[in-house]
This record gives sequence, C-alpha cells and structure tokens, in this order.
Amino acid sequence: HVQLVESGGGSVQAGGSLRLSCSASGYTHDRYCMAWFRQAPGKEREGIAAIDIDGSTTHAESVKGRFTISKDTAANTLYLQMTSLKPEDTGMYYCAARAQRCQQDPDEYNHWGQGTQVTVS
Repeated sequence: HVQLVESGGGSVQAGGSLRLSCSASGYTHDRYCMAWFRQAPGKEREGIAAIDIDGSTTHAESVKGRFTISKDTAANTLYLQMTSLKPEDTGMYYCAARAQRCQQDPDEYNHWGQGTQVTVS
C-alpha cells in the first residue's frame, strides 16, 4: 500500500525559500516516477517537477532555475527545494507517484499525498 506524506509548506515573503518533503512508503522508490504538482485556487492542478524511473529530472518552465526536485532513495523521501518564491507560486503542493514513466497529466498518477500549503505574499 503506497503512502505519501508531504510536509514543509508554510507562509513566506516573496523572494524567500522553502523545502518541501514527501515521505514515501509501501513501494520501491527507484521503480516509480515521483512528481510534484501544485494547485492554486480556481486553477487546475499542474505539474511542477518530476524524477523519472531512470533518474532524469524535469521542471516546469515557470519554476526552472528556482525550484529543484531531488530524492533520497535510502530515506524514501522526495524533496522540492524552492527559492526566489513569487506570489504566483501560492497553492497546495502535492506529491504523486506512478509505477511507470512520468507523465504530465495528473490523471495518470494513482498515488497522491494529502498536500501541503504554500503561501507567498
């Protein structure tokens, strides 16, 4: 049974930094695509960053150069380091996993955490 638990969200001023964590259990990390999505009020859920089965990473254009996805396989934890935060980064951030190559469509992911709120003012 796959479980994902996010933490690390909070309220920060523009230009600040946060590091989100996603503690995972119930599966083998290196056989899953792991991704971060976010959802702002009134908007659709969007992919922010992902680590694929082969270890390659992708970041959305809106966060490139500011956010970095990484994982600690031994600790079964996924991270999202966020710097130079902007008000438009505000939203609920979700960790997601799928047992195949990464996809952009959130509907392709069948494992989700409960989310952690990030507010930038």
